[in-house]
Amino acid sequence: MKSHASRFAALAATFALSMSAASIAHAQTADYPYKPIRVIVPFGAGSVTDQLARTVGSGLAEALGQSVVVENRPGAGGNIGAGFVATSAPDGYTLLMGAASTNAINPSLYKNLRFDPLKDFVPVANVASVTNVLVVNPELKVGTVTELIKALKNGSYSYASGGAGGSQHLSAELFKSMSSTDMVHIPYKGGSEPIPDLISNRVQVMFCNLPVCLPHIKSGKLVALGVTSSKRSPLLPEVPTIAEAGLPGYSVDGWFALFAPAKVPAEIVARLHDETAKLLAKPEVQEQIRRQGAEPNQSTQAEFAKFVQAEHDKWAKVIQDANIRIE
Repeated sequence: MKSHASRFAALAATFALSMSAASIAHAQTADYPYKPIRVIVPFGAGSVTDQLARTVGSGLAEALGQSVVVENRPGAGGNIGAGFVATSAPDGYTLLMGAASTNAINPSLYKNLRFDPLKDFVPVANVASVTNVLVVNPELKVGTVTELIKALKNGSYSYASGGAGGSQHLSAELFKSMSSTDMVHIPYKGGSEPIPDLISNRVQVMFCNLPVCLPHIKSGKLVALGVTSSKRSPLLPEVPTIAEAGLPGYSVDGWFALFAPAKVPAEIVARLHDETAKLLAKPEVQEQIRRQGAEPNQSTQAEFAKFVQAEHDKWAKVIQDANIRIE
């Protein structure tokens, strides 16, 4: 009898504790946010990711009635900052301004990644994208994508990038794969570092971040053959997409988005998504993002989750086919 009573008391205590935890979780969700929110940027201050995080952060602070603090934690291709968020408390107070690299590319690129960008995060909101532009030195004497493909099949050329595994490198590897061409990769230590060598014809080709190369395209020092995005860029409306210009199906968008740790309550994720969507719909915010060289993005949570998975699968194949690894 005593044994039954003890078991009953234990069950009652367990039930009371679970109900108490559920009540606390409900209260935390209902009161969200009751303290400042951190948005972790896994890259340095002044980067596109950083600028977008500050734009979104200031807007969310106004909408949510709480301060939003942007914190830079750069290193290891974005993995340090992303890993910090992945292991943070899933309460909605630590978010990641992630990118294609951190949340779609790095899982295939880095051998010993200590977190899973697909399983350890929940996509909150797609924010913006930046295109690369395929540029060549004028001395190459090609004016279209098809002419470049022909030249590559008949000669030996090199292409520059801002570093192994970055969007510039992978844009070129996808191009090589889809066009059945080859070029020698010359990696540099940053997206703008190759520009002097490109202008002086030490390297001939580059998939350059559009804001970086735009002044040199306008001055005639570089020739733009196509943008990597699926749509033409408002910054270069006369330049076709690479898909339009001779390589159907080619598309690379450098995208940036808000993510949260995987177990953040769905109600909090939905609120963050909705407030971000409202923010991105404002013309003044769209204009601010375009001044940063990016295009605002809009999608539902479900659409964005499918997009992240598709991007992961696409780049996994490109990285495997090109045998690219970073220890």
